[in-house]
Formats: sequence, C-alpha cells, structure tokens
Amino acid sequence: MSMKIPFFNNKQTKESFHYTEDNTPDHIAIIMDGNGRWARNRGMPRVVGHKEGLSAVVKIVKVAVKCKVKVLTLYAFSTENWKRPNAEVDFILRLPKEFLTIYLPDLIANNVRIEAIGDIENLPTYTREAVQHAIDRTRDNDGLQMTIALNYGSRHEILNAMKKMIADVNEAKLSLDELDEQRFSRYLHTAGMTEPDLLIRTGGEKRLSNFLLWQLAYTEFWFTDVLWPDFSEKEFMHALEEYRQRKRRYGGI
Repeated sequence: MSMKIPFFNNKQTKESFHYTEDNTPDHIAIIMDGNGRWARNRGMPRVVGHKEGLSAVVKIVKVAVKCKVKVLTLYAFSTENWKRPNAEVDFILRLPKEFLTIYLPDLIANNVRIEAIGDIENLPTYTREAVQHAIDRTRDNDGLQMTIALNYGSRHEILNAMKKMIADVNEAKLSLDELDEQRFSRYLHTAGMTEPDLLIRTGGEKRLSNFLLWQLAYTEFWFTDVLWPDFSEKEFMHALEEYRQRKRRYGGI
C-alpha cells in the first residue's frame, strides 16, 4: 500500500454523511465480495482488487465507529477460498499483516478491539501471528469489536461444535436435558457474541456462501451490486437507513 488512508478524520466524516443512533444495528456482518471482478473490469490482476479492498475496510470501520456499531464482522477468507490459485491465496493471507501493521495504532487509539473467528490454527504463521498480536494489543479496548473471519466455514464450525458437545455429553460434563439453542451457541466460534442484526453483501450475489449459517437465522439481509472496493460510506449509510425502516418480528406479529 503506497499511502496510508487516515482512519479517523472527523471533519471529513461529518461532511460526508449524516447518521442517527436511533435503531442502529449493534452487530453488522459483511461479505466483502467483488475484489477480483473490480480488478478484472480494469484489466488488472485479481490481487490488485484484493489490495484495493483494504481501502474499503478502512472506510467502513471508520464509519462503523462513528455510528457506534458494537460489532463488525468481516468475511475475509473462507474455507472454500483455498481452491483459488496458490499465488492468490498467498497474497490474500498476507493482507491481514499488511493491514494491521499500518492501521493497528489507529485502531488502538480509537478503542477498537480485534477478534478473529475461524480455523485460525491452520493459517500460515505470518497471518496467525499478525492477527494474534492485534488481538493481544487491543484486548482491553471496549469500543467497536472488529471480528475478522479467516479460514472460516459455517458448516465446519457447526460440525465441530456438535463434536465438542457430544464429547461433553459422553464425559458427563453436559446432560441431554441441558441442550438447547443457547447452550449449543456456546460451542460456536462466535460464543459470547450477539448474533448479527444486519448482513451486508456486496458484489451483486445473493447467497450466504457458508457464512454464519446458524447466527444469521433472524438477521436482516441487504444486498448491493457495488463491488467491495467501491463500497463507500454512502452505501453503508444506505444499508443502515433501510435497516432502520424494517420491523423485526422474530416470528411474531
């Protein structure tokens, strides 16, 4: 990245959008789709789109902080993404270190806490250590929780949760009578987190792509054709304004 984009420029932010805290979703999850197509449309290698996508992350974390969102979960790398060419996978998995090296001081200064979900142990050492360093450095912050989903797949998460739960039953740590949705949720990567209020997916596709399948049961969905590198504060605020107009009944009237 040739230039650092300031995270928290208050003057620029106030001029670029208006927000209200009324009915703002506490937890927003985003499927950041369209990096490769953004680059291809410009005759560039796909990896250029992935790098440009970091700029969008900067913008959206900034506006999420300003809007007092409590949790922002970003789908950065799925278990299915290993199927891509090795060079592209390697490039994507080096981006967390690049992003955190540049922006971690800003995140710390603005009370952002970093968390990660997914099969982190099977990531390359350089990715795993960069993420763990950020988690450790921001552990005491109590502002926006920025959760990075890395090597994450929801079916794998649910299957592993079931295995752990069955093991606890077999070892008499848990009885069948105690099993319910709340108890099961404690075995997921997202244990202790609220479920997303709003899911945003960029890039024009309208599917979940194995992302938070259990957690999204009552989440509001918002899809846009805008490719992730072009996703702006304005688009984010559009999603929030539409969310505020919806009535969430959770099966009731």
